[in-house]
Amino acid sequence: MTELTLPAAFADLAPWLDWALPTADGRQDRRLASTSDTLRRFYDAVLPRLEDILAEVDKHPLGQLPAALRPLYDIALSLAEVAPHIELYDGAVGVPYAFEEGRFIAVHGGEPTWSTPQPMMTPAP
Repeated sequence: MTELTLPAAFADLAPWLDWALPTADGRQDRRLASTSDTLRRFYDAVLPRLEDILAEVDKHPLGQLPAALRPLYDIALSLAEVAPHIELYDGAVGVPYAFEEGRFIAVHGGEPTWSTPQPMMTPAP
């Protein structure tokens, strides 16, 4: 397996490379296996860098993200997975008062998110 790296400008996020998960299923599994404290520390480390992360990945057309930037993109997606649990659910790793998350199957959950066609990109018949 290739060791993941980040662009030099994002070296401060290197401790969070284990959150650079390419699939929605992987990100959900990591969140569910984490502690509330870990979610909070990840959120606090990545949120202040989000604008810079998005500016960097936005330099490339959708679906053409260079491999070197994929870990950075995946960290941003992990933040999107974690943020509701910090902002809305008081740090709970699961969704309170909801069906067990394992009951929901993501159609493209096992595919790398950067390469998954978006519904709006599907040509009209």
